[in-house]
Amino acid sequence: MKAFLDDRQRGHDPKMFMANGVRLPNPEQPARIDALKAGAEAAGCAFGPPADHGMGPLAAVHSPEYLVFLETIHARWSRIEGASDEVIPNIHPDRRSASYPRSAVGQAGFHQADTACPIAAGTWDAAYWSAQAALSAVDEVLAGERAAYALCRPPGHHAFADLAGGFCFLNNSAIAAGALLGAGLRPAILDVDVHHGNGTQGIFYARADVLTVSIHADPARFYPFFWGHAHERGQGAGLGCNLNLALPRGTDDAAYLEALDTALSRIRAFGADALVVALGLDAHEGDPFRGFRVTTPGFARIAGRIAAAGFPAVIVQEGGYLQPALGENLTSFLGGFGE
Repeated sequence: MKAFLDDRQRGHDPKMFMANGVRLPNPEQPARIDALKAGAEAAGCAFGPPADHGMGPLAAVHSPEYLVFLETIHARWSRIEGASDEVIPNIHPDRRSASYPRSAVGQAGFHQADTACPIAAGTWDAAYWSAQAALSAVDEVLAGERAAYALCRPPGHHAFADLAGGFCFLNNSAIAAGALLGAGLRPAILDVDVHHGNGTQGIFYARADVLTVSIHADPARFYPFFWGHAHERGQGAGLGCNLNLALPRGTDDAAYLEALDTALSRIRAFGADALVVALGLDAHEGDPFRGFRVTTPGFARIAGRIAAAGFPAVIVQEGGYLQPALGENLTSFLGGFGE
């Protein structure tokens, strides 16, 4: 399987995030790249650099206002006397229709949902090339490959059209789906990260041309809290084109595979002819977020079930954090997909 990664993706090196009111080291570290790359290579992946597809595919998903913000905010923030090294919001509007301020501080609050998406000098380049990796994986599938893997880091599925959050800045899975759509295909996004893909849902919620399906830990007491509940089915033209399968904390392989069968049934009913797999490895029993109890062999079974559905697949890396089994989990998934 062909895989894509650009070394500029290492340039985003966040120092902290807050959880339960406590300042903690940010778990979305550049070292994730090394573990994931080793895991993909162990599964037989051959890495190449992504091509530069420019801003067009990004702007098909994200507002130009937001893209300008991501590209320029760190330089503007750095001109504030006494400002922190990273852009971290401290005030937020009560609604998306609120007035748009000129202030860098105000714009940070408007475009960053939480403290888990600090922006530093290398963030924009890393996010840009992460998206280009996803687009290059799309190219492989459009050229006839059964599947391709994009080592997208930073991840993307918590990013809305104009809002960063949860370690995410550009929604790589949505950008990949947009590129497939632009090529005349009918894509579905299957998000298997332990956290709900709230940004992906938000981008396509009122649209009928992309199906969004997410299998995740019940958000009643788990991030992202406000999205990912079963009653969220889409709206307007998109009603019935969003499926949330929220599972109890501690879900194991067997229960996960049962939910996956439901997800694949919905994808077949949509008439999809291409699939974006938003691959989170944080469903593993050893992941620091401790949401599910999927085993390392379980990832191979999950991948095998997805592969057997027969859709050409763009596999986009989402979560999965530093722990001893991270690379092995990716090896298991990619190996299972290839069998």
